[in-house]
Amino acid sequence: MKSSFVKLLLLAAFLACGNRAFAQLPNEKFGKPSSLEWEFNGWGEAIKADAIVLCKTMKVTYQISDQVSNFNRNSSEISTDNISDFGKNQIDDSNTLVKYEFRLRTKILKPEGAGHANIDITYFNSDDNRVFDELSNLKVRVFTKNAKGKVERRNVSTDSFVREPVDENYTVIHVAVPDVEPGSIIEYQYDITSSRPSFLYDWVFQESIPMFHAKCDIDIPAFLQFNMNVPINKLIKSGVVVGRLAYDTNRPDLKKGKTCPTNHYTISGDYILPADQAPDIIAPFTSKINMPHVTLPAYMPEGHTHLKIQ
Repeated sequence: MKSSFVKLLLLAAFLACGNRAFAQLPNEKFGKPSSLEWEFNGWGEAIKADAIVLCKTMKVTYQISDQVSNFNRNSSEISTDNISDFGKNQIDDSNTLVKYEFRLRTKILKPEGAGHANIDITYFNSDDNRVFDELSNLKVRVFTKNAKGKVERRNVSTDSFVREPVDENYTVIHVAVPDVEPGSIIEYQYDITSSRPSFLYDWVFQESIPMFHAKCDIDIPAFLQFNMNVPINKLIKSGVVVGRLAYDTNRPDLKKGKTCPTNHYTISGDYILPADQAPDIIAPFTSKINMPHVTLPAYMPEGHTHLKIQ
């Protein structure tokens, strides 16, 4: 009886430690993988994989300029009373910017998984100077442990990345990461500033390798009306709250908290297997503008996603 009781205590302690470990994952802070991430090699069927995604995030915010604010100098803020007229009359590519922050962390588990360190980034890159998506701050880092267990970091030169036109509006960056091995953790990060406020990049929860955690955080001004198509699945959690967005302005009459309401969406998914193991389970999260008077320049080319793991 005593022996059985001790076994139960040990089992409870093991499960508690495991739950705490999973509770501390994922690590959304980039620049230094956690000790748990070095030990983590997947879950369930994902343990058999060649590589896994530890964390993949997209954060989207809007920057509204002085030109937008000019429509109503006497109002301290945009309210529900005037939000509809504001959107119809003021939104255009010259006064509203979309700010994206993309982050991705993968781990190689087997020698055969080295190719999954390579990714493709497809983004809007037109010759039309009136609209643009500017990709910046592209950084790729490889973390490995040497024979003594010390973590070593290597920055991958962006000069080796190949840019290739997809069509007249889009370019793909082929990001190749050489010299990775089982146990290597690779971090990718970049930002995009877009002058296309009526377009949002789709977000894919299901990759070619198992996904431990994926999350997109989108804060959209309420005057922009989007149809948000969130995948319906037990692995996906979504929510929306009302937020506030301050103007980016140098005008002294607007420095005291000039804001507009926003719809702040958070969509996340955990423990997602690739399509060949779980077909038709996770659809992409998509968002399409629902404003007939807004002209949208250039949807993503058919068959392409913004961020794709090889």
